[in-house]
Amino acid sequence: MSEVEAARYSWGGDEFIFVEMAEQMSLQANFRVMAITKALRDKRPDGVLEICPANASYQVRYDPDVIPPGELLDRLRDLEHQVGDAHDLALPTRVVEIPVLYRDPWTTETLMRFRDRHQEPQTTDIEYAARINGYSSVEEFIAAHSGSPWFTSMVGFVAGLPFMFQMVPRERQIIVPKYLRPRTDTPKQTVGYGGCFSCIYSVRGAGGYQLFGITPAPIYDPTQKLPDFADFMVFFRPGDIVRFSPIDRERYDAHLAEAEAGTFRIRTEPVEFSLHEFLDDPDGYNARLLEVLP
Repeated sequence: MSEVEAARYSWGGDEFIFVEMAEQMSLQANFRVMAITKALRDKRPDGVLEICPANASYQVRYDPDVIPPGELLDRLRDLEHQVGDAHDLALPTRVVEIPVLYRDPWTTETLMRFRDRHQEPQTTDIEYAARINGYSSVEEFIAAHSGSPWFTSMVGFVAGLPFMFQMVPRERQIIVPKYLRPRTDTPKQTVGYGGCFSCIYSVRGAGGYQLFGITPAPIYDPTQKLPDFADFMVFFRPGDIVRFSPIDRERYDAHLAEAEAGTFRIRTEPVEFSLHEFLDDPDGYNARLLEVLP
């Protein structure tokens, strides 16, 4: 087992325990979170009320009248030891294709209304992101953003919003700070970016992530009328591997019409993701993942 950070355990009042697996986001930290929370759900002790995994941490709500805090802490530490570095964990998941119209007119109009809250008021968000990450053009930046898969590390903050972590070595990851002050408006289904995470805004509302484009694909349907939501109102699941596919305005309009007619389906394909195979050869493994959906 490789050397890993020891988890940090913190109490929240008398009903919550928060567990931080690592100070820095990584696939390995996220895999450890998923493995521990899955094991806790599979053998859920009496008194554990809620289990909430996040990017590199998780939180447990419990009833102290049923399970003493010390006993719960011992169980969680045992699970941490059993999971170890999660290097050999294999995850049954799926590859998901998300079509994106980069530099679309709606997010562009929105971001231009909020330039006083941005680091570079004289540029667009995607121009700023391209420059600070060393890309010579927006087109080169889009190729990098869409040219590698993204791992869905958690779903939340608002209903159905996926946080996606770029599956490349850390020195090649896109890093973009959030706005200096949040916007009060963001179009639904905007593809955004903040820190090391890409996201898709599931609903219209406030936000602070940089705006790169928009997808015609619905990812949240509380009515569950659309075909992708027969089982659940939220499309994304932790562990989903995302492939962003650039599209033009004509294709966007066609997909949007299909979504409005209730016939659009997000393309998916089941796959088993192996952490150690990815860590041994990230570029080769990513190439195989991207070929899962022809």
